[in-house]
Amino acid sequence: MKLSIITLTLLFSFFSFSQDIEFKAANFKDDKEGFKAANEAFELGNEQWLLGNAEVFLVRSPELFYMKALKQYQKAYAFNPNSAELNFKIGVCHVYSTSKEKSIPFFKEAYKRNPMVDFFINYYMGLVNQFEGKFKEAITFYTTFETEYKKADDFAKFVKQRKLECNAGLLIVANPIRAWIDHVPELSSEYDDYAPSISMDGEEIIFTSNRPNSNTPNEVGAYDDDIYSSSFVDGKWQTPKPLKGKINTTGNDISNNLSYNGTQMLMSKLNAEGNSDIYESFLQGDVWSDPVSFSRDINLGSNERYASYSFNDRSIYFAKDKAEGKNGYDIMVSGVKVKRERSWGLPVQELDLSSTFNDGPIYLHPDGKTVYFASEGFNSMGGYDIFYAKKIKGGGWEKPVNMGAPINTPFDDFFFAATANGKFAYISSNRAGGKGGFDIYKITFWGDQKVPSLITQDYLLASVAKPIQDPELIGEVKVSSMANLTVFKGITIDALTKKPIEATIEITDNKTGLVVETFSTNSLTGKFLLSLNSGANYGIAVKADGYLFHSENFDIPDGSAYNLVNKTIELKNIKVGSKIALRNVFFDTGKSEIRSESNAELDRLVKLLKDVPTLKVELSGHTDNTGSPISNISLSQARAEAVVNYLVSKGIAKTRLVAKGYGSDRPVDSNTTNTGRQNNRRTEFEIIAN
Repeated sequence: MKLSIITLTLLFSFFSFSQDIEFKAANFKDDKEGFKAANEAFELGNEQWLLGNAEVFLVRSPELFYMKALKQYQKAYAFNPNSAELNFKIGVCHVYSTSKEKSIPFFKEAYKRNPMVDFFINYYMGLVNQFEGKFKEAITFYTTFETEYKKADDFAKFVKQRKLECNAGLLIVANPIRAWIDHVPELSSEYDDYAPSISMDGEEIIFTSNRPNSNTPNEVGAYDDDIYSSSFVDGKWQTPKPLKGKINTTGNDISNNLSYNGTQMLMSKLNAEGNSDIYESFLQGDVWSDPVSFSRDINLGSNERYASYSFNDRSIYFAKDKAEGKNGYDIMVSGVKVKRERSWGLPVQELDLSSTFNDGPIYLHPDGKTVYFASEGFNSMGGYDIFYAKKIKGGGWEKPVNMGAPINTPFDDFFFAATANGKFAYISSNRAGGKGGFDIYKITFWGDQKVPSLITQDYLLASVAKPIQDPELIGEVKVSSMANLTVFKGITIDALTKKPIEATIEITDNKTGLVVETFSTNSLTGKFLLSLNSGANYGIAVKADGYLFHSENFDIPDGSAYNLVNKTIELKNIKVGSKIALRNVFFDTGKSEIRSESNAELDRLVKLLKDVPTLKVELSGHTDNTGSPISNISLSQARAEAVVNYLVSKGIAKTRLVAKGYGSDRPVDSNTTNTGRQNNRRTEFEIIAN
């Protein structure tokens, strides 16, 4: 009986290990030439694989070495796919690529053929199960590896982190958030497509890709990164095209963040010393300017990347090498000192947003209160996950919250860019199921769940079926809906020719009289896009040389609903008969005293009259049809005279000014609606001589 058992055991062992066909000449006696060529490729691959391993333990980038090894291993694999060692090493090469899911079948095959093929096989089998969402099985493999790993290096912390990720994954996957996530095939390719940055109206996207271009590929056939754009037309993204201008070079050019008005872009590229620096490019017509490097205040000689504008353009957030030679990136912030001189303060680490692993990219919400960022730390479920944090009044950030499944996966999910209405966002991910490498994905948020008015539920039964979660581990995940944001977009054109013209847009806080922001509309298309946060009354002045200025008013109280205004602004030449409404001249109801919020608007008119000293204008007051015609005429006349008096007080000769009150005689809108009546209540000026 004992002899039979021993014999069966030996036969089973022989059968099991005979499945692992090693690269030995004795195994390929019938094809010596084929073996010679395959073994040569295998050995060349091993040389590069060992160099890659050395880079890993020196905490540097091993990718290129592993890709060189993979190129040779694929030749050997075509001859002998049954080697456990070869399958294992190919798996490692794929793990250090952007197509990590390709490693899964190779590790499984290696483990099946020889469960002791390599000391690290249990670690990588843990990774395989983690990729597949089998978190309990992954923990078992990681624990087995951990008990056997006795080396005194820093690798143990990575194993510990993998186990924490699996525990987080169990909880996150069990509590998915209310969102869809869809692959965007029009923007994705079999190469790496990542770093999406979306305009606030969701109609333009900029991203980075290493798809084939006109440059020469490197030694492993990979192309450099270039920046592409696409437009959303009739519900579909158009074929991406490289950005125009000299922004794309023969090196890696990586988009980071598009400004909220879409006219500036932060990007990163290698400097002459081989380090990653942050650059800025400006849109001029349809051409992007040559990138300009930030000052040494930000680019400090180490690696800086993944930069993002703050909501008020007063600071820059970015990822920078960790201090004291530690591996990875931390999130930093640098405030502006003198913007016109591109001078920035020394960066300070955002401790609340930094983990012991890699942190960044970063996206600052236009509300100024929310930040979205990617991290390999905190309670990531594997690779990079996307987190958000809320600003604490007085400084600092609340504890980062994992955005949850299906947004995050055990693969790398990073970069986040949202549309202004808060319903959609775009990320990049190398999760399984894409075209290859990193692809672009669209998130659609469902919004808050509608709770039925009547719910009867046995509490004990419910708690057994679905236990109450620890609020420290799983919290409510909400993406800011930008509900307190107004987006104003449109084009500026010549009122007569209807052709686009470049104009300057000046945004003023009417309460303080301070200019909030100044920028130009597109010189080729006349397009503009701006965002206005709640809690202020804004005056918008649109100006161009040779034209009368145009004004708009946005009064946005705290808590206002999201609003999108799309408008074509027709600028009128400075000639007799040209007329504009002064939308930021304010009076109290039934009174003719000018409120202080009107000063910025009237001062623009003062400047126009001083710049063109031959102009003579009529200042006219208009009301809606509420009240008697006589009282409306009287009130509108008094208001027109008040404006004339203000201009005279600023040095404009009274002989150049005429005050006229028309009451409700000249409506520009219907008096049957609140909006119409508001439009009819206005102050205008008309050029009567030039």
